[in-house]
Amino acid sequence: MNQFVNRRGHERFAMHPMYTPVRVRLAPDSAVDLEGHAYDISEGGVRFELDEAIAPGTPLTMRIAVPAGSGNLAPQAVCVRANVVWLDNDPDEPGPVRMAAVFTRFDNPADRGRLLAQLSRGGFARAA
Repeated sequence: MNQFVNRRGHERFAMHPMYTPVRVRLAPDSAVDLEGHAYDISEGGVRFELDEAIAPGTPLTMRIAVPAGSGNLAPQAVCVRANVVWLDNDPDEPGPVRMAAVFTRFDNPADRGRLLAQLSRGGFARAA
């Protein structure tokens, strides 16, 4: 008997990181953006990587270019507020740091609508 319980409230979809850029800003009035890539995304959060680690609990603003999945449609930018919830930072591993953030709110209702429209077009594999 499978005793796995999915605690997530939203289905996650795998992204092709090289086609899913993210920009992260740690403070709303900061002029510094960190650039990285998303690995998977849902209506409630995102798993992504940056060149530097951000501590869990840190609030941030994200701009995510969500690809269209099927078809030749252009990526759609989605802007969200989020909090980092975990970090996979192995000091012995060089390169980008993977982390995840839970969305606390979309900058406006249209951002949520764009994300859901992109994900509903199909062409994305479900993430584990």
